[in-house]
Amino acid sequence: MQKKIKVLIIDDSALIRQLLKEIFSREASIEVVGTAADPLIAREKIKQLSPDVLTLDIEMPKMDGITFLKNLMRLRPMPVVMISTLTEAGADITLEALEFGAVDFIPKPKIDVVDKIQDYADDIINKVKIASVARVRPYSDRIIPDVSAKLSADAILAKGTKKFLQTTEKMIAIGSSTGGTEAIKDILIKMPAHAPAIVISQHIPAAFSRAFAKRMDSCSAMTVYEAKNGQQILPGHVYIAPGSHHLLVERSGARYVCRLNDGPPVNRHKPSVDVMFRSVCQNVGPNAVGVILTGMGDDGARGMNEMHDIGSATIAQDEKSSVVWGMPGMAVKQGGVDHILPLDRIAQKLLDLLSGLK
Repeated sequence: MQKKIKVLIIDDSALIRQLLKEIFSREASIEVVGTAADPLIAREKIKQLSPDVLTLDIEMPKMDGITFLKNLMRLRPMPVVMISTLTEAGADITLEALEFGAVDFIPKPKIDVVDKIQDYADDIINKVKIASVARVRPYSDRIIPDVSAKLSADAILAKGTKKFLQTTEKMIAIGSSTGGTEAIKDILIKMPAHAPAIVISQHIPAAFSRAFAKRMDSCSAMTVYEAKNGQQILPGHVYIAPGSHHLLVERSGARYVCRLNDGPPVNRHKPSVDVMFRSVCQNVGPNAVGVILTGMGDDGARGMNEMHDIGSATIAQDEKSSVVWGMPGMAVKQGGVDHILPLDRIAQKLLDLLSGLK
C-alpha cells in the first residue's frame, strides 16, 4: 500500500482549516495529520507529527507566515505550499515566499470563500502532491495533476514549417513551472542589459503574473514586461506571458511582436510552453535558443523537440538543481535537448551560444 502524504495545515482561520481538511479528505493519497492556528503551535506539531508537506497562511497572529517560513527553511527545510489572497499585494508577498523556499502557492479568495475555494480544490490537491516530491534546499543554500482534457499545441497553432527571413535578431525562449519563478530570476539577474530579447511562459495564475514581471524588472539589467498583445519584441527586453493567455511570437514585416491568445489550456496550462516554443520555432527558427526549466509535467517537451529539429539550440535544467525534474526531464527523454546544465550555468551558456549565432 502506497504511503500517504502527511499534511499539516497552518492557518489562523478555523473556516479555512476546515475547508482544506474537507478538500484533502477527497484524496486517498493525502492524510491531514494536524492543523495549527499560528506558527508557534505549528512548530510543536511539526516536531510531534513529522508532516511531509505544510500548507501555510501568510497573515497570522504571533508570527507572520513569511518569518516562520524563513526560520523553517533555515532550521528544518521541508516542502511548503503557501496560501495567498488574490490581490496584487498578496501576489508580491507570495513571490517573496517563493524566494525563501516555498515550493508553490494556492490562491485564497477574499470573498465567498466557502464556494470559491472549491474552484481551486483540484489545484490544491495537485500542488500538495507535487510538493511532496519536490527538492527543498535550506534557505541559506537557495538560489536567489489536473484532470481536465489535455490538449496539444495544435489547439492554438498548427504544426508546420516556414521559410525564415534572413535576420540577425536573436531570441531566447524560456518555459518553466513549479520552482520556475526563482529559476527565471537566477537567469535574468545574470543577463546584461543588451542581451537578446527573452520571451517567457511560466505557469502562474493571472493575478500573479504582473507582480512577477515587476519583481523581475527590479532585479534585472534588462527591462521586463508582462507581455501585451502586439507589443514589439526588442533586444534588452523580457516579455512574460500573462497568467491568463498563451504567449506567441509572430513576425510582422521586419519585426517580431507578442501575440496573446485566449484559446483553451494546452497540456492543461495557460500559458503553455509548448505553444510559445512552437511559435518561436515557426517564426524565429535557428536564431532562437530554447530553455526549459524546473516544473511538473511535460509542457514544453514537444515544443522543445520541434525547436531542436529546425536547428535551434536547446537547454534543459539538470535534475539536481530542479525543484521538480518533470518538464526538463521529459524534454531530455524525447531527445530534443542539446545541453543539460545546472541552473547556475545556464545564463552563461545562453550568452556563449548566442554569440556564436550568425
